[in-house]
Amino acid sequence: QVQLVESGGGLVQPGGSLRLSCAASRSSISFHYMAWYRQAPGKQRELVAAITGGGSANYADSVRGRFTISRDNAKNTVFLQMNSLKPEDTAAYYCYGQSVGASYWGQGTQVTVSS
Repeated sequence: QVQLVESGGGLVQPGGSLRLSCAASRSSISFHYMAWYRQAPGKQRELVAAITGGGSANYADSVRGRFTISRDNAKNTVFLQMNSLKPEDTAAYYCYGQSVGASYWGQGTQVTVSS
């Protein structure tokens, strides 16, 4: 069984930064696609950013230019650098990984942007 474990969430003031990390519990698995999603209370889960094994990334319009997704394939870890945070970025952030024949979700980490 593979687990994805997120870390790095917390409370930050508007304009601040946070860096989320997501590590797979097994190094032997290869994810050809990894992503971050978020879900705010009362809203649907939405894609924030995604990255392929080759490093191609795409972003939601709402975060483009502020967030950066990256990955360390050797460590099976994906990161989300979040800058210029806004109150509307407040949500639970979930890591997602897709390998051959299976996909996995992390448990989520809470990000709260508030003064």
